[in-house]
Amino acid sequence: MSRIRRWLRWALYAFIGAVLLGAIALGALYYLIVPKLPDVETLRSIELQEPMYVYARDGRLMAMFGETRRYPVAIEDVPERLKQAFIAIEDARFYKHHGVDYKGVARAVWLLATTDDKRVPGGSTITQQVARQYFLSSEYSYKRKLGEMLLAMRMERELSKDEIFELYLNKSFFGNRAYGVGAAAEFYYGKKMSELSLDEMASLAGIPKFPSSGNPLSNPERAKIRRDYILDRMAELQFISAAEAAQAKTVAMHASPHERPIEVYAPYVAEMVRQEMVARYGAEALTKGYHVTTTIDPTLQAAADKAVRDGLSVYDRRHGWHGVEQHFDLAAGDDAAAAKLRLRGIPAQAHLLPAVVLGTRGGQAQVVLGDGTELSLSEKQGFAGRSPGSLLKRGDMVRVAKIETPAATPAKPAGEASSDAPAAPVAPPTISYRLDQLPQAQAALVSLEPANGALRALSGGYSFAGAKFNRATQARRQPGSSFKPFVYAAAFERGYNPASIVLDAPVVFKDRRGHLWRPQNDSGNFAGPMRIREAMVQSRNLVSVRLLDAMGVDFARKYISHFGFEIEQLPPNLSMSLGTASLTPLSVARGYAVFANGGFRITPWFIDEVKDRAGAVVFKEKPAVACPECGGRGQAVAAPVSQIVDGFDLGPSPSAGADGDAKTAAAKPKQPEAAPAPAKKPPTKEEMAAMHIAPRAIDDRIAYQIVSMLRDVVKRGTGTAAKVLGREDVGGKTGSTNDHRDAWFSGFGGPYVTTVWVGRDNYKSLGYREYGGKAALPIWIDYMRVALKDQPVAANEPPQGMVKVSVAGNGALIPDGAGGVIEWVKAEDLERMQTYTDYGHEDAAPSEESFDIF
Repeated sequence: MSRIRRWLRWALYAFIGAVLLGAIALGALYYLIVPKLPDVETLRSIELQEPMYVYARDGRLMAMFGETRRYPVAIEDVPERLKQAFIAIEDARFYKHHGVDYKGVARAVWLLATTDDKRVPGGSTITQQVARQYFLSSEYSYKRKLGEMLLAMRMERELSKDEIFELYLNKSFFGNRAYGVGAAAEFYYGKKMSELSLDEMASLAGIPKFPSSGNPLSNPERAKIRRDYILDRMAELQFISAAEAAQAKTVAMHASPHERPIEVYAPYVAEMVRQEMVARYGAEALTKGYHVTTTIDPTLQAAADKAVRDGLSVYDRRHGWHGVEQHFDLAAGDDAAAAKLRLRGIPAQAHLLPAVVLGTRGGQAQVVLGDGTELSLSEKQGFAGRSPGSLLKRGDMVRVAKIETPAATPAKPAGEASSDAPAAPVAPPTISYRLDQLPQAQAALVSLEPANGALRALSGGYSFAGAKFNRATQARRQPGSSFKPFVYAAAFERGYNPASIVLDAPVVFKDRRGHLWRPQNDSGNFAGPMRIREAMVQSRNLVSVRLLDAMGVDFARKYISHFGFEIEQLPPNLSMSLGTASLTPLSVARGYAVFANGGFRITPWFIDEVKDRAGAVVFKEKPAVACPECGGRGQAVAAPVSQIVDGFDLGPSPSAGADGDAKTAAAKPKQPEAAPAPAKKPPTKEEMAAMHIAPRAIDDRIAYQIVSMLRDVVKRGTGTAAKVLGREDVGGKTGSTNDHRDAWFSGFGGPYVTTVWVGRDNYKSLGYREYGGKAALPIWIDYMRVALKDQPVAANEPPQGMVKVSVAGNGALIPDGAGGVIEWVKAEDLERMQTYTDYGHEDAAPSEESFDIF
């Protein structure tokens, strides 16, 4: 045997041995890897991370939450040329191979053998990329590569090409938190996929290779090179013509960041939704693509925000200039470009933009905004009559108000007939600026429907960007006199009525430690004996204190807790009558809703519906509703032994029967007029069974009496400014606390109950005579003017079980009904009113007997 033949034989043996060893190694790897490969079938039900969407009640977008931008798309909705752009750059033989492109693998092996590179391009198909993105790590090893190839082949057997391509387009990272081609099209170009031009499609296809360092925003030059290469490849593969490629390559790179537009600005409510959704569904609620519809009315929400900002601005201007926010030491050579860098991280708040003063000249001031815009503020653009130049110096950081004035609409010539011709283009608004400042006070506004508790508008402060603290739901402040209606309601349960006479005179109380408490009226004077209705209208403190003392603190606390307040929040002493409880604006609004809806305790709610990413309803709110027509009547909390007002015994206080029927009054020479039967037809048993009726909190007749009194507060009391609304169904109560730390107005009108609070976060005084009627009521009026537009007037008809009576000035009934004051009282209270004819001891000096109030 010749040497050559022996050499060939050994070479053949070596080759066979190598093949066998390779086969054994591959087989071993196969049996080691394949059992560990994931189930491809799970890709059919894969849940991609998708943000949570929050909408107003009309479907307009209010917020999005989530770390990733992703809007999954169906493959049939992807334009053909967009698919071709990705195929051209990523996997030209995608629709021909079976998961692994052996030509690409051979090319990669050749490059590894002929170069010193450890990582070479080519070899990974789109299918392999999907396998790596969904199941495997980014580790660079031959074992991972083999597993990727085996998994890709399995995917090709179990999934269609379009299913694989759809997974790729939705999973790929495009930089700037954009995942998937749908999110990328919107972020970089502000377009839907169907609206993209050819050059934009090619630009997007080039991003996944270098999502952070090569996207059109971070490196437009590199992105353009890759875009043009993709266009050439598309022409080479005959997806487009050479002329189309050349034309697209001439287009300049024009990507810019586009956030999905927020259509309804309600950040405080959006944050409430986020917290509630996380509480219900866990942290994954922000990544499962939930679509949450709220109860928020966009028109009312905009009115609430504007009312709060305008009201605080008016308040702040009343108290003058309080200085710049901060000062920067600018070097002599610092120009506008250098100065604007100091504003990084300082957000705009409402319409107030941060600015740095570059210099002053006379009464003028030159400032630069965060975007580099330079402004010259003239003497007329100052604050409260003072010129900018007299208030500012170089380096001061101030606020500049941006004011948009709509362009005047040209009047149509008289007699000109309307036509179908297109309207003339509307001129853009005129933009102007003026010196301003952030208000030192804050405010909160809550508006809900008392019939079912649906939250229609909520503002938690002047600016969410300035402070995320939601004062509407988190700030516990003393409501002052706006709490008195709850005390009066408790008194009415014990047998009092709006015509009852209570002494408005000095009184002294002493606690167990010997400390004296002398409550005072805000006016400093005393009116003597007066009707409870007048005490409410004039907000007399001493009447509230005496009523609470007469009925008992324990009884009142338990009764008032039926409005939805936690009993622990209510002070266990007589100071409660003056509104010393610490309550949130939302809880106060909920309490006032009991009066407006006829005595039912509703639960405020703001999430109406939750859908998953597929559109299936996950949750639908079914709120408890008030149903005055359903019958039933509130129960007394405790049956008192007797009623004593300043030493005068009014006798026992009967409560309504368990079946809701009031006891009838004894016959008299002239029978008082009874309340008419309700005009609205009661629901049937079947309808009631289908309804979720809210629990009754108080007697509907008491609710009627309180509403009647609160309407009088607006007609002729501390809330008369609200008469500007021109509606007879508007009622409410002002509230102020010691040293004017808090100002309130809570009230109702039409289908809404609204509470407004104004105060400072640091509990400092709002200033001299900043009462609820001055600081809070204007905000309430501005909001309700919008909320009540085109809304029907709400009726306040006396419920059954009430009688109409004439009452003398001393609280006694006038039997023949001639003269006196007209009141509607509970039928069982009539007997008590007819047992006396004179208040008695009106001239007696008020007693200063001490009572234990703790």
